Amino acid sequence: MTELLVRTLGIRPYGEVWQAMREFTDSRNGSSPDELWVVEHPPVFTLGQAGKREHILRESDIPIVKSDRGGQVTYHGPGQLVIYLLFDLRRNSLGVRDLVSGIENAIIKLLKGWDIESEAQKQAPGVYVSGRKIAALGLRVRRGCSYHGLSLNVAMDLTPFEAINPCGYEGLEITQLRAHGVDESVSAVAQSLVNEIGHTFRYDDVIWCDNNKG
Repeated sequence: MTELLVRTLGIRPYGEVWQAMREFTDSRNGSSPDELWVVEHPPVFTLGQAGKREHILRESDIPIVKSDRGGQVTYHGPGQLVIYLLFDLRRNSLGVRDLVSGIENAIIKLLKGWDIESEAQKQAPGVYVSGRKIAALGLRVRRGCSYHGLSLNVAMDLTPFEAINPCGYEGLEITQLRAHGVDESVSAVAQSLVNEIGHTFRYDDVIWCDNNKG
């Protein structure tokens, strides 16, 4: 039986969780269960490995962190659901494209449950509603295992996105669940999306664990 452990971390600084993900990935072995980490971050801009500072249009009090995930620049803040996928891709016979498509499909299915039609775009990973981005993806694979993951805008202040070219795309508009009539808390959305992810990647048992890591 394949188990998926889910840890809810609350609101944690980006750098702290990033470091914990790296340590988890470096220390895990072939028998370590896969995990999902559910978290919100205080306001932060993150630049992916190939991220260009030119996509940050103006400086602000919001810190900028250079990360080792894929992708360009994005924003994280309270009211946004972040789920990190710590999967053993080799054990699960998953390629990176399989992982990306699976995440996108889980989000699309979740949104359809609220009668929100959405789609993925092959050249720009993520999920879009009428051309506006509602969910972003950024991943890293090391030692055959994934970390980093997805962000889904639930009910947040979208203003900081105006200070960047989101995901490196000038003029890309951002939306969120609240703008489409979904009045759910981040934790409630997390419950539903975790279930979709578990189903999409065919885990037999999804187990919610303690509220912190380490």
